[in-house]
Amino acid sequence: MSTVQTITEAVPSLTLRNKSDQADSTNQEEPYKYAHLLPVFPKDEHYPPLTPFEHVDPGSRALSHPNPRSFLENATSVDDITPRLGTEVRGINLAALDNAGRDQLALEVARRGLVVFRDQQDFIDRGPDFYREWGRYFGRLHIHPTSGHPEGLPELHLVYRDANTTYNFEQDERTTSTTWHSDVSYELQPPGLTTFFLLSQPKTGGDTIFTSQVSTLSRLSPQFVAFLKTLKAVHSGFEQAEYSRSGRRGGVVRRDPVQNVHPVVRKHPVTGDEALYVNRQFTRRIVGLKKEESDAILNFLYDHIDKSVDNQARIKWQPNTVVIWDNRVTAHSAIIDFEKTNERRHGGRITPQAERPIPALAGLEL
Repeated sequence: MSTVQTITEAVPSLTLRNKSDQADSTNQEEPYKYAHLLPVFPKDEHYPPLTPFEHVDPGSRALSHPNPRSFLENATSVDDITPRLGTEVRGINLAALDNAGRDQLALEVARRGLVVFRDQQDFIDRGPDFYREWGRYFGRLHIHPTSGHPEGLPELHLVYRDANTTYNFEQDERTTSTTWHSDVSYELQPPGLTTFFLLSQPKTGGDTIFTSQVSTLSRLSPQFVAFLKTLKAVHSGFEQAEYSRSGRRGGVVRRDPVQNVHPVVRKHPVTGDEALYVNRQFTRRIVGLKKEESDAILNFLYDHIDKSVDNQARIKWQPNTVVIWDNRVTAHSAIIDFEKTNERRHGGRITPQAERPIPALAGLEL
């Protein structure tokens, strides 16, 4: 077997099979436009441990701007998705933003949790060099330890599912595909502003849901929040690595797995917003508590996150949509409800790392 395992081993043909993707009414198949961005899993790809770095959030520069939303002035529409979370924008070319516009974007995403930009074919089609340049403006680019990436572009994390293949967790092992998480929260310096787009999506389904961790925290009683601020929790990447080693996610572990301790309530470095920072996928236990105590608190918080629909926003994907969110103040989950349609869902994520989580409680030692 080649040292590079590609999606072509599992998919007989790199062509689109949906009628809407065919070149003409004669039902001829056309080559997949984004075949060069399909996942590979190089078996000999290994990286050293990540080292700490100083992160300066670009949004901090926008605070002194007389109109920090001026980058939206030429938009044809700017609509809040919900009162607490999310804004949808049309008429702005993200790829054309200058540095001041990118700073303002970072601040807007921090304040709204996520911003959805429609009609961004220019952004998506600019390709690998642009993806790297875009992401590095917002922080050090993260290379995922287990996921697939395009050939020669390890900085682009890919999600992929079609009729024959998936490199995500098996959904038939659970009653729901919903898995709330903040991306790779087990890193010492987890991601901040994150950019995601779909290169191919089902005709219907495959949405992404988000929740505001600022709002979920604000719904709790002040006494309980004060207690949560004294706590810190272990976030672990070991289970994800083991899942990949089992062969169910490409069989690759590029970097030795880590676990790190983060505050249960963190503070955003630019807005000062306080947000709940636990998630089912990566949070394992609360430091210093007995197992039953830790489980009771975490399960209560997970249940609160799951059920708080009034803090959530659901994004329906359209072609050429780019979604940008702040992992420090949100959690999200893909919705896998299209598995019987045999359609492809192929997405790319540009993931800059941010600062080590700042405790909401001053003086909390990590």
